[in-house]
Amino acid sequence: MLESPPGSVNAGQSAADDGEAAPRPGDSYVQSFARGLAVLRSFGAQAPAQTLTEAAERAGLTRAGARRILLTLQQLGYVETVDGDGRRFRLTPKVLELGFAYLSSLPLWHLAQPGMEELVREIGESCSAAVLEGDDIVYVLRVPAGKIMAINLGVGSRLPAHCTSMGRVLLAGLDDAALTQRLERLTLTAHTARTLTDRSALLAELRRVRAQGYALVDGELEEGLVSMAAPIVNRAGRVVAAINISGQVARTPVTQMTQQFLPRLLATAQRINALLRAQD
Repeated sequence: MLESPPGSVNAGQSAADDGEAAPRPGDSYVQSFARGLAVLRSFGAQAPAQTLTEAAERAGLTRAGARRILLTLQQLGYVETVDGDGRRFRLTPKVLELGFAYLSSLPLWHLAQPGMEELVREIGESCSAAVLEGDDIVYVLRVPAGKIMAINLGVGSRLPAHCTSMGRVLLAGLDDAALTQRLERLTLTAHTARTLTDRSALLAELRRVRAQGYALVDGELEEGLVSMAAPIVNRAGRVVAAINISGQVARTPVTQMTQQFLPRLLATAQRINALLRAQD
C-alpha cells in the first residue's frame, strides 16, 4: 500500500486535466455555476486581490460575465472590495465555509487529529494529512511542531504528488489501471537535482511503496527536506488519505527517521485505520 499555478482557470480545466472532454452545458451541467467556481478559484496566493479584468482573464471569462459573478459573490458575502475602492476584489473568510463543509462531512479528520497530535508530541516533528486531487496532494489537516521550515504549509495547500511522500502513498494506492493512466499524464517537474522524473523509475518506486506500506522522500521536493508517509485505509481496503511526518535532514537524519520515527508513524496510521473501520 501506499504522500494553482498562475494563469487561466477556465470552467472546463479540471475535466481536461483528468483526460476527459470538457463538459457541455445541459441538464446535468450548469455552466453559470461552473463559471462562478472558476472565478472563486482564480483567487489565491498569486492573486489575493484582483480587478474585474484580472479575474476575467484568470477565469477565462468575458469581462461582463466575470462582473455578474463577482457582484453576485459580493452580495452573498464571499468576496468584498479592497478598502472599499470598488475596483479590486478579494475573498472573505466566508469562503472557508465551503472547505469546512468538506472537512466536517467526513469523520476521518476528527478521528485522525488526536493521534497526529500525540505523534507530534512524541517525535517533535510536524505531522500532516492529505488527499489526492488531480496531479497534486491537498493538505486537509496539519499539526505543526512549531519549527520554522522553508515550506509554509496549511490546510488547503497543494504540492505535486510525484515528489512528495504522501503523494507517492496516494498514487501507489490506486489500482494498476488508474495508476498507469495517471502516470501517463503527470508532469514530472524536477524541483531539486534529486527529484525522480523518469516515469519507469517512478513506477518502480510506487510499486515498492505499495509493497512496503510507506513512502520515504529525501530532498526531492526541497533540498534538505525529508518526509515519510503511511496510508489511511477504509473498510473496503481503499487508500483514502495519507499522513506523514517531515523534518530537516540536517537536524533529523534519514536513519533516525526510519529507525525511530517510522514505527511510530505506522502505528499512528494503524490506529486511525482501526477507528475509521469502526465508523464505516
